[in-house]
Amino acid sequence: MSILTTYMQKEQQLKQLQEELDRLKNDDRLKTELQFKENLEALMREFDKSAADVIKLLDPQQAVAQASSTTSTGRAKRKLKIYKNPNTGEVVETRGGNQKTLKAWKEEYGADTVESWLVRTEY
Repeated sequence: MSILTTYMQKEQQLKQLQEELDRLKNDDRLKTELQFKENLEALMREFDKSAADVIKLLDPQQAVAQASSTTSTGRAKRKLKIYKNPNTGEVVETRGGNQKTLKAWKEEYGADTVESWLVRTEY
């Protein structure tokens, strides 16, 4: 196939796509959905909420299903644990117990003491 033929085919496809796009732009359903999306995004900004927050609010079952979903290895994702050392103010976020700083703290202060520094757990 010559380059000219390819060019002409692509040009024809572009015309067809442009016509489809023009038809969509004039569709009232699209205009309504775009308006809804803009209003929803404005409301989310006003209340400082993310799409995930809205989903959790509207469909708690889906939020629970997403939180308990497995990773690509088939294993459940570990919880994120956030520790704060009261002596230094240093914060460590980890999904496992093999984190370098956390291990050093446990050696220095003891595992029970370090576990008491747990600030919060996220899923």
